Amino acid sequence: MTLSDYIEQHIDKEHPYLYKLWRDTNLHQVRGHMASGHLQGVVLRMIVGMIRPRRILEIGTYTGYSALSMASALDEGATIDTYEINDELEDFTRRNIELSPWADKVRLHIGDVMTELGGGQSSELYDLIFIDGNKRQYCDYYHLALRLLTPRGYILADNTLWDGHIIDPAYDHDAQTLGIRDFNEEIAHDSRVEKVILPLRDGLTLIRRKD
Repeated sequence: MTLSDYIEQHIDKEHPYLYKLWRDTNLHQVRGHMASGHLQGVVLRMIVGMIRPRRILEIGTYTGYSALSMASALDEGATIDTYEINDELEDFTRRNIELSPWADKVRLHIGDVMTELGGGQSSELYDLIFIDGNKRQYCDYYHLALRLLTPRGYILADNTLWDGHIIDPAYDHDAQTLGIRDFNEEIAHDSRVEKVILPLRDGLTLIRRKD
């Protein structure tokens, strides 16, 4: 038994629909490991349950596991806007969302969130923003998130330890690694927010706006 196995045996059980989604993702998608999975899904659900946001923005839907995990904890009337730039995933992801028990809480948008919301036209504000898109653009996503965040709102950023590559000189010229490093440095020195990196899976950074 691995430590991961032990952890998963001692936390809330995975919802059957989410297990099916995780399994189908790994069967039918090339990068199935990108799905959040049981442990992270439980953490996301608990954070949403504690914060009780009315509106969530997710940057990077993939096949919908994280969006549905968060949706499962939302209060009545609360919603998630989730953006996926890869239009080849639309049929698979939209079907999984629409057939889920939380379909009425999730609105899937196919397109570039920086184009859709980054032009300064959006007046929508979000209580929680989950960043899990292109690692090269994490700093751009962060700047967008701060503009769209409610006072004392929260930002979650996934993959911020990047499988250890952030401290490995062998990845000094890797664009994705550099994107994560730049993001981590910017957050560390931003006095407008409180922040902590949780060593969960590939690293999850929890950020709270102070004002």
